[in-house]
Amino acid sequence: MTDDTASHHPPPPVRVVLAEDQVLVRDSFKVLIDTTPGMATVGEAGTGAEAVLLARRRRPDVVLMDVRMPDMDGIEATRKICAAPDCAGVRVLILTTFDLDEYVYASLQAGASGFLLKSATATELLAAIQIVASGEALLAPTVTRRLIAEFLQGPQPAPAVRDLNEITQREREVLALIGKGMSNYEIAGHLHLTVGTVKTHIGRLLAKLHARDRAQLVIAAYEGGLVTVPDGRRRPAGPGRG
Repeated sequence: MTDDTASHHPPPPVRVVLAEDQVLVRDSFKVLIDTTPGMATVGEAGTGAEAVLLARRRRPDVVLMDVRMPDMDGIEATRKICAAPDCAGVRVLILTTFDLDEYVYASLQAGASGFLLKSATATELLAAIQIVASGEALLAPTVTRRLIAEFLQGPQPAPAVRDLNEITQREREVLALIGKGMSNYEIAGHLHLTVGTVKTHIGRLLAKLHARDRAQLVIAAYEGGLVTVPDGRRRPAGPGRG
């Protein structure tokens, strides 16, 4: 009886805060989200500072965050949200133009859980919000991988060296494949493991590397020198690392 009763109650909606300084764009997102079953807008911000305040007050599931905003940019706002103890569980989905955005790597370092191209369709936007809210932090792995690779080939400073001494050889293999944008199923097939075993390895990597989510593991893979960027360069493994 309890099971039957529970089955008649729909899950709570995915709660979204919109952080976008262009009112017309923000209004369009709001209409789309609020007319989609299972989603609801719980706050709107026109600046990065407002986004941080709303995230702490409303504790949404997802903050849809533009990068270029007045008062405080989206990267700094993301960093503050992800570092705030009272925002545990709040995930940030970055809006990026890709071709113009030189802030991709910084966004991931700040704690962003994924990216959405501004050229995305309404369907892609809704799917991205759902994916991030469900904990699958790295939506569109190929997009994120391409964005980071593009950044690493540019004139920006090289990323920090990451110490991977505490992880096992198998965990290194899993981490490298995560950095290449593979899904759990693809990693399982590549390494001849079960999906459950892959998830166990990922859980251990998150704990050992103090990573917030899968997107942060991509950063760790690049910082640890486990991923080769398209021009064949490899990030240095650093002293004392095999």
